[in-house]
Amino acid sequence: QVQLVESGGGLVQPGGSLRLSCAASGFTFSIYAMGWVRQAPGKGLEWVSDINSGGGRKYYADYADSVKGRFTISRDNAKNTLYLQMNSLKPEDTAVYYCAKIDGSSWASWGQGTQVTVSS
Repeated sequence: QVQLVESGGGLVQPGGSLRLSCAASGFTFSIYAMGWVRQAPGKGLEWVSDINSGGGRKYYADYADSVKGRFTISRDNAKNTLYLQMNSLKPEDTAVYYCAKIDGSSWASWGQGTQVTVSS
């Protein structure tokens, strides 16, 4: 079955960086778009970014305005892994970050999440 395992979260000071990883298994990773969403304490889910499958061609990525220019999504289809490089982190980036498999327009499968806390 589909399994998505996030890692790389932690406590970081404002202005710092983290790289999240999402190890995928149980499906053909290379043919699916993938994405990241987050949930801050007491708030709803917020879309962060997504990236197409690539399929041997160019990758295209989209970002929420709140992270554009600071976060970079990428993927390694050979390693079945999705990444989120987060730079210039702000306290408002504090959240649980989830990766998801995108099936058509449906964010059908999710990982368990990894906590990111930005605080001095």
